[in-house]
Amino acid sequence: MKHVVIGCLIANLCCGCAVRPAAPPQIDVPQHWSTATAPGAASVTSEWFRGFGSEELDELVALAYRNNEDLQAADARVRQADARARAAGAALLPDISAAGNGTFNAGHSHDGTVTETDYSALLSASYEIDFWGKNRAGQMSARALREASESDKAVVALTTVTEVANTYFQVLELRERVALANRTLGNAKQLLDLIEARRAVNLSNPVEVAQQRGVVAAAEIHVKEVEQQEIEQEAALAILVGQVPGTLTVKAQSLSGLAPPQVAAGLPTELLARRPDVFSAEQTLQSAHADLLQARAAFFPAVTLTAGAGLANPAVNAAVNSLPGLGPSLTLGANVVQSIFNGGRLRAARDEARGKEEEMLAQYRKAVLSALWDVELALSAIEHLERQESAQKLSVEQGEQALSGAQARYQAGSGDFLAVLDAQRSLVTVQEQLSQYQLARLQAAVGLCKALGGGWVQKR
Repeated sequence: MKHVVIGCLIANLCCGCAVRPAAPPQIDVPQHWSTATAPGAASVTSEWFRGFGSEELDELVALAYRNNEDLQAADARVRQADARARAAGAALLPDISAAGNGTFNAGHSHDGTVTETDYSALLSASYEIDFWGKNRAGQMSARALREASESDKAVVALTTVTEVANTYFQVLELRERVALANRTLGNAKQLLDLIEARRAVNLSNPVEVAQQRGVVAAAEIHVKEVEQQEIEQEAALAILVGQVPGTLTVKAQSLSGLAPPQVAAGLPTELLARRPDVFSAEQTLQSAHADLLQARAAFFPAVTLTAGAGLANPAVNAAVNSLPGLGPSLTLGANVVQSIFNGGRLRAARDEARGKEEEMLAQYRKAVLSALWDVELALSAIEHLERQESAQKLSVEQGEQALSGAQARYQAGSGDFLAVLDAQRSLVTVQEQLSQYQLARLQAAVGLCKALGGGWVQKR
């Protein structure tokens, strides 16, 4: 009966101090997005970047996965977190060690000389009974941080892929602008030749010649500026894929042939399980909760069992009764330690852990709200850009017609030179706007794929 009572008591202690993860806070999530996705759109997958239809982009992403330094650093952080989790779990198991000892004693007095050799070979074990869940809480905290580190690696990977895609598109857009700037420069030089020819027969004035020469000079400067921007973006792309700047060759010359994929946003309630940053925030919250449990358990006594066995000479070496000769040795012990006064250290550690949990709770809520905002912003950007498509193309067509008509009238002697200048500036502006619009559409699609988690799947 006595053993039954003791067993029930231990069972109650273990159940009463069971370590359980914290329940994620409830956050009100809208039922639907304010902007609907296109009908027939597909869900985002881990290879969403292939939806743009560029084999070169696919190759660049593969290079980034292999060579990007941020990804390699994130992988190293995961290995560190995994090692810490395994080390924390070791506290739940006995600590076993082997030791050998040899001591030679010699003494001399007027009665003579005495020598003695003591030696032993022992195995010893110690085990802390985790009544209050302190060690289990430490293990849970380390495991949660390991999961958070794995999710952070997924965030780095997703960010790297989106940066590769966006930078690649920027390089192609800048190449289009370089070609546009060179065409504009060529047109400006042709018009300058026409004006100089008209000046030779007194059909134009020196002011018109000077103005057009200024237009040509500005066009030449603009070509150099855009070329420099292209070089800078190519260097940034090379670094993203782990290559030395200047060694990466981008084959494509324009954004033509690329089309943004149609991606379904799904439901807002599904988003929280698809975002690695939200899962990382949740696991960090779990770790902080476990740290608080560990800090509370430190107020209770620590119970440690010890045992040692082996061979020793003398078998028992005691101050009162020694047992000489080589023989088996066994020691058993139990240790109970209860902190009585520590200057408030334990309370301070508990309060710090409670404050950390509250901080991580706020960070988790922020991560959820940021995830919802990212999707809403991406959907809104895509909707507005799609509405602008026809207007952007029409503005370029009208600008080309306006410049052609102004040049024809001026060449025939019935038009104003200022009208030609205005048509030139307007056409350059709308052509660059069209190129930037195409870039914005592609980058908005990239932003939506990233906001939806990039096809990340929670591993549990």
